[in-house]
Amino acid sequence: MGTRGRTGERDGGEARRAHGGRVRRRFAAALTTVLLLVLVQAAAVVWPAYACGCGAMVTADGSDLGVTEESSVVVWDGDGTQQIVMRLTVDGDASAAAWVMPVPNRAEVTLAEPELFTELERVTAAEQRVDRYLWPRPGDWPRAAPDAAGAPEGAAPPVAVVGRERLGPFDVARLTAEEPAALADWLAENGFALSDRLAAAVEPYVAEGWEYVAVRLVPAGAEDAAAGEDAEGGGPVLSGPLEPLRLTFATERPVYPMRLSRLADTQQVLRLFVLADHRTATAGTIGGDPVDVVFAGRLTPDALPEGPLRQLVGDGRFLTALHQDFPDPGGIDGDHELVRDGTDAAFRRVEVREELLTWGPVPAWQAVVAAPVALTAAAVAAALRMRRRAARPEPGGAP
Repeated sequence: MGTRGRTGERDGGEARRAHGGRVRRRFAAALTTVLLLVLVQAAAVVWPAYACGCGAMVTADGSDLGVTEESSVVVWDGDGTQQIVMRLTVDGDASAAAWVMPVPNRAEVTLAEPELFTELERVTAAEQRVDRYLWPRPGDWPRAAPDAAGAPEGAAPPVAVVGRERLGPFDVARLTAEEPAALADWLAENGFALSDRLAAAVEPYVAEGWEYVAVRLVPAGAEDAAAGEDAEGGGPVLSGPLEPLRLTFATERPVYPMRLSRLADTQQVLRLFVLADHRTATAGTIGGDPVDVVFAGRLTPDALPEGPLRQLVGDGRFLTALHQDFPDPGGIDGDHELVRDGTDAAFRRVEVREELLTWGPVPAWQAVVAAPVALTAAAVAAALRMRRRAARPEPGGAP
């Protein structure tokens, strides 16, 4: 009796300890879940400040906007005038946003034609080539396919607005400022805030006497935002490709501003088309991967259809398409200075598609394999016929 009592107490204690362990594990799991939810909520209210290839994007508090694709064209005429044509594709829930781009001198801003980028993609498309192979590979019959692998405080001088106009969905202001805080004031008056990081990033441009193009993006169907209302949710949101903008300004040498992209938190990709008298290169990598030339060739108006690209080509210009990745945007340490390449050699990518060689509807390997078999069979048949013929008695011979 005493033994059974002690055994029962021991079993009961083990059961209580097991139950207590389950309770502690459930409590730890619940606490972890609560902490994760708190972190997610905290991340959701962080003020987004997205950097694109040549400027910075800011949105109103609580809204989200990302640049999913950026294409830019630089036109350099060689006598001190440069054009940059930009098209941004955005996605998010922001009903308005502001985009800031530094420029070396006062810029003229106009709308550009979306067809320009369609034409450039067509001209620079890779040459398609098919290489055919004889013997079947995985995926070709009869071989089976392989398994698939898985705002700062403090007073600031008022910003000088040297021009402001509405261009399509854009409210465009051309600004001068002697301090980064002046830019912060203008953004604040228009419902946005300049983060400390962005204010620090524009300081080198201020020191060099650059100006700014500040663009307020407003979705189609939204009320006019030129007066500077605060961005509000519930209305149309910015989404998809925006109309391209053309900036024209004077500069001693062609440049593509990139320094503000160091604010980005994710990998940045630069896709740049340069039209100039000669093939173009960048003076350095400015903290990114090596710059790849994906197309180089001289364009003439006679070879192009009527359209915006032909207008930019004029009597003829050399087109260079450059691609560059920035896995760590924080390493970007300057702007791209565009220089003449050491050669005007033409270049076009070649994309090779491999296919099984066929003769008509029949795979060639089947014919190759079948040919020796057929020849052997024919030789055997011929030999048998000759033996049968030799075994027949001669006409008129003995029975």
